[in-house]
Amino acid sequence: MTYSPEPWGSHASHAPRDSHGSRSFDDLIAEADSVSVDGWDFSWLDGRATEQRPSWGYQRLMGERLAGVSAALDIQTGGGEVLAGAPQLPPVMVATESWPPNVAKATQLLHPLGAVVVADTDQPPLPFADNAFDLVTSRHPVRAWWEEIARVLRPGGTYFSQQVGPASVFEVVEYFLGPQPEARLGRRPETAGEEAEAAGLEIVDLRSESLRTEFFDIGAVVYFLRKVIWMVPGFTVETYRDRLLDMDGQIRRDGSFVAHTARFLIEARKPE
Repeated sequence: MTYSPEPWGSHASHAPRDSHGSRSFDDLIAEADSVSVDGWDFSWLDGRATEQRPSWGYQRLMGERLAGVSAALDIQTGGGEVLAGAPQLPPVMVATESWPPNVAKATQLLHPLGAVVVADTDQPPLPFADNAFDLVTSRHPVRAWWEEIARVLRPGGTYFSQQVGPASVFEVVEYFLGPQPEARLGRRPETAGEEAEAAGLEIVDLRSESLRTEFFDIGAVVYFLRKVIWMVPGFTVETYRDRLLDMDGQIRRDGSFVAHTARFLIEARKPE
């Protein structure tokens, strides 16, 4: 389970809960069920949910690395929003994406910046030659195909990625699906490090954090689950209406629904 760019504002900001909490359950879920969820912009959640950010600042660090290379690849770029925020792109900048609505959004956003967007299946092989890139980046990939990453990196090149860690936002997932003991075992940073090394890469940095996430109205939860479709597969308001009603009551009573997001940063280098 994973999702892409930081979905909403810093946990340090305070959501105006009263502006949404006074609205009815039916009104909130109807609004959230009708709004577009195309692309990977989560600004609709401003004032309705907060997510604490990792301390390392992925986009800033990614931008620093992009400025120092001649050819880079961003895998699973989403709508291109994170890559577009880099202050400087290298002379050769390529991004891949599999979901057609995101391919269109990323193309519109990144082409004016000189980046080429390639529609890809997110399955190996990557559609590039061996030793093609100095830098490969990926923010919240569904899966890292380590052998392919190692193949397209030039000797001395770097893979730099922020990924979703184990049991991320599982308070929400398990509220709707019940206990998920096996799923809780996946996406461990130490496993990613072992797989990278098995592909011939050397670990430069590997660190993780648990981050507080809050939903201040039930509409925010509906929007989140419609957009991040792998959290509760097959989610619809109709299917989960009773659970949504229960969660709405909990949010109104407690002021928010609290979950915890897991993130880890991994940087690996291909030996010269």
